Amino acid sequence: MIEADWIWGLIGGLMIGSGAAVYLLGNGRIMGASGIIGGLVDGSARGAWAERGSFLAALIIFPAVIAFFAPVPATTNLTENLWLVGAAGLLVGLGTRIGNGCTSGHGVCGISRLSPRGIVATLVYIAAGALMVVALRALVGGV
Repeated sequence: MIEADWIWGLIGGLMIGSGAAVYLLGNGRIMGASGIIGGLVDGSARGAWAERGSFLAALIIFPAVIAFFAPVPATTNLTENLWLVGAAGLLVGLGTRIGNGCTSGHGVCGISRLSPRGIVATLVYIAAGALMVVALRALVGGV
């Protein structure tokens, strides 16, 4: 029998795509999570803080509600080291600021709009991630 883990990825992808479509159709802006968070952190989104804050709240609350009603697959297959997970999160956040966007902005919204900038950015960060996995496997093995 085929494992059903792929269904979680499908559900997550549908949720992200639907959220991006609703955000774009609702206010005419691209749903780039790093830009939304960045605008709140650096203060450049003072006029849109309610919209951005409610979007971020929904990003946290909606999955929590689903997790309450449905079994959640384990996410500790790679590491249980919370310091490593935290450091990885900070590095991802730094990378999204340097790259002027994240997977939701460039990958989901950029590619779907056939944006050359989004396509190139997505190809670059996918290639960088693949190279990092190869390098870490060569250096420490088993990652």
